[in-house]
Amino acid sequence: MNDKNLLALYGLKWNPFLPDIPAEALWHPPYVDDFVFRLENLVMDGGFALISGEPGLGKSKLLQLVSNRLNQIEDVTVGVMERPQSSLADFYRELGALFEVNLRPSNRYGGFKALRERWSEHIKRTLFRPVLLIDEAQEMASFCMNELRLLGSAHFDSRCLLTTIICGDTRLPDRFRQSDLVSLGSRIRVRNVIEPYHRQEMTDYLEHSLDQAGATHLMSASLKEALVEHSGGNLRLLSNMAAELLAKAAQEELPQMDEKLFLSTFAPRKASAKRKKPPK
Repeated sequence: MNDKNLLALYGLKWNPFLPDIPAEALWHPPYVDDFVFRLENLVMDGGFALISGEPGLGKSKLLQLVSNRLNQIEDVTVGVMERPQSSLADFYRELGALFEVNLRPSNRYGGFKALRERWSEHIKRTLFRPVLLIDEAQEMASFCMNELRLLGSAHFDSRCLLTTIICGDTRLPDRFRQSDLVSLGSRIRVRNVIEPYHRQEMTDYLEHSLDQAGATHLMSASLKEALVEHSGGNLRLLSNMAAELLAKAAQEELPQMDEKLFLSTFAPRKASAKRKKPPK
């Protein structure tokens, strides 16, 4: 069954368990509002922020939410770097494309100077505030990260020309303790470490996702409990299991997803017959 038929069958606005959910419909725990508020204040002065956590806890979704919120601030321009670069040429090329600056990747100083001067002029005239979001930053080369430090400061660090929000897995905070990045690490003003979610938070996620998609009664209470129990506080695992169940329910044209569907989908299958021992 294709996506359109699935949505029509259950009266859904979108599939609540796939990645392409509108930013305004994303679930987030209450403490995220405080974190975003601190980022909004950071944007006023510029600087660095760090988001870290184990895979599957919703770091990329948090970046999506942050991008949506910051884009609503007047004079803020948000650029998202989803593929961290391993060379300065590629780094400057993508950075220039994000902020519509004609950088020459072969000329490090020229690229840095052109970008700094363009931002400086915009800040003077229009209070233009560039914000760079970097996902999977644990893969980013150290010399590219240090370019961010240089690009972000001017006039002996008296004014910051760039706000950078760096996001990555649990390896990322350790990198900022190493000698080549300790200077950048000392400039991180806002931090958010995402921990595995509690049971109630996972249940809230399921109920919020279904409500926003327009099908609050699509999943039985016992199924929610089973999904939360087997997801181990990991949002990605929870979403993947729920998406698989939704696809199977639509294939069988079930009116609701329940624990019986969960067991038939994920329970280990019993062997139909015992294997015979090979003859000696």
